[in-house]
Amino acid sequence: MFLGKNLLAYLVMALGFALSAGNIMALIKPPPKARAEGDLEQAPRGRSFLMIAIGAIAGLWSLASLIR
Repeated sequence: MFLGKNLLAYLVMALGFALSAGNIMALIKPPPKARAEGDLEQAPRGRSFLMIAIGAIAGLWSLASLIR
C-alpha cells in the first residue's frame, strides 16, 4: 500500500494535535500587536477552546486506533 497501511490514522493524528497545539499557543501568547486593520488582539476564547477539544479528540482517537 502506498505510504503505509495506517496513513489516514497518522494524518488525522497529526492534524488533530496540530489544531490543538496551534490554538493553545494562540491563547497563551497572542501576537504583540495587530498587524493589519481588523486583526484581533487576542484569539476568541470560546472558539479556541472548541478547536482545542476537537483537535484533541481527533488526535487521541486516531492514536487509540493505531495502538489497537
